[in-house]
Amino acid sequence: MADETGEAGEGWLGIDLGTQSVRVLLVAGDGNVLGSGAAPLDGRREGGRHEQDPDDWWEAVCAASRSALGPLPGVRIGGLAVCGTSGTVLLTDDSGRPLSPALMYDDTRAAQEAARVRAAGVAVQDTWALPKAVWLVGEYGGEGGAGQLRGVGRSGGVRPRGVGRLRLAHQPDLIIARLTGEPPPADSSHALKTGYDLERDAWPGAALDGLSLPEGLLPDVVRPGTRLGEVSPAAADATGIPAGTPVIAGMTDGCAAQIASGALRPGSWNSVLGTTLVLKGAAREPVRDPTGVVYNHRAPDGTWLPGGASSVGAGVLTAAFAGADPAAMDARAAAFEPSGAVAYPLVAPGERFPFRAPDASALLLGEPVDDADLWAALLQGVAFAERLCLDYLQHLGAPLDGPLTFTGGAARSPYWNQLRTDILARPARVPEQTEPALGMAALAVYGTGGSRTLPDVTDRMVRTRTTYEPRPDRTARFAEPYARLVDALEARGWLPPPVAAHARSRLDPDTVD
Repeated sequence: MADETGEAGEGWLGIDLGTQSVRVLLVAGDGNVLGSGAAPLDGRREGGRHEQDPDDWWEAVCAASRSALGPLPGVRIGGLAVCGTSGTVLLTDDSGRPLSPALMYDDTRAAQEAARVRAAGVAVQDTWALPKAVWLVGEYGGEGGAGQLRGVGRSGGVRPRGVGRLRLAHQPDLIIARLTGEPPPADSSHALKTGYDLERDAWPGAALDGLSLPEGLLPDVVRPGTRLGEVSPAAADATGIPAGTPVIAGMTDGCAAQIASGALRPGSWNSVLGTTLVLKGAAREPVRDPTGVVYNHRAPDGTWLPGGASSVGAGVLTAAFAGADPAAMDARAAAFEPSGAVAYPLVAPGERFPFRAPDASALLLGEPVDDADLWAALLQGVAFAERLCLDYLQHLGAPLDGPLTFTGGAARSPYWNQLRTDILARPARVPEQTEPALGMAALAVYGTGGSRTLPDVTDRMVRTRTTYEPRPDRTARFAEPYARLVDALEARGWLPPPVAAHARSRLDPDTVD
């Protein structure tokens, strides 16, 4: 059994298959990063099309792994786990060889198939993996389908005859097949957007029957943290990862980042603020949302990881102030608390969380006096949206009594962190290291470490860099503009009246958790 303390030169590998690169971290059991490596990825975008060549993933894993392990050849590797982008899938043959390009998480070409899937009784969004599976089978599914693998690079050409049954593979499945030498079962985290029923622990067979998918297309499914096999000698030669290293079932990149934040005990939440805003938390039971705005992953121990993704985020700053110095603008914005304008700063049209409104557009109520005031309005507007997300979660009965963690690129701004803390009226912490690859290293420790729980593992591995406390006088300043924004969202028909009423009721300090 692996030594969870990370002593005696032991470490665990986390592999993160991103959109622009593969990132590998070698991490000790106490969270100390022993080595790192990265390799770039490229793709093809055109309209709603977003594809990558799955062979490129393997080449990038080989390069990034060798870089992470190169300086420390004496470290014993206790295990590894792999995360990928949620909803990215491809077709393979029985051996795991790609038979199609990989449709990335944001490829939108399966909208018609998504309507068919919903009509069959499976609740999916247009970019989820199950509609893409239907699209891929129609496009590349063999003798009766299109059959031509367009622009797949080294996997290209016409699908050969006699390749056996088609298999659907999620992004990490392909890499794990290369590492162990055989196609693995999928982890339930990646299978969620392929229609897997996490509560029943089963594929929705009756609904899938109406989609005419080939027999055996969908993989078996296991919980994250399950041991899937060992690194083969051939994969060891290619990657530098020692043969025999245990390979552990991973989770999606969003769940991996949540693990890296340490927000795993019930009531804890991780707010990831990058181009857009994502909140992910932990609960003993799934958070029920009749609108489907909040969905639930399942943790390795069987508890639940509810969350939602907004279209509000820091991307509005880049769009409105290309080339600006964020630190300098933050310093100027401090003079406008609150701003003379109130913003709901959508990065793109349509909102997904804390309400579903496909026709929603960015709002700016009032007129900023200058660029610094506009910058302040955008920073505050993102924090208002974040508060509304938390208010909505509380409205649904989600537990919110645990710590709040800030991660994502925006967490590099001390000013914005304090501003968000003031507007949310609750403390927040910022970890030292929040990469998804760290989360996968922690999951590898859990999967090879016997009786310890995953929260116990992250208590050792996740280090807090800074803690922020709300300032009551500043919180009071933002009550009126927040209420004004809630009123405007309700008036436009985007925010349901019961949710708006709940948000207004929580402006009373006595009701804030």
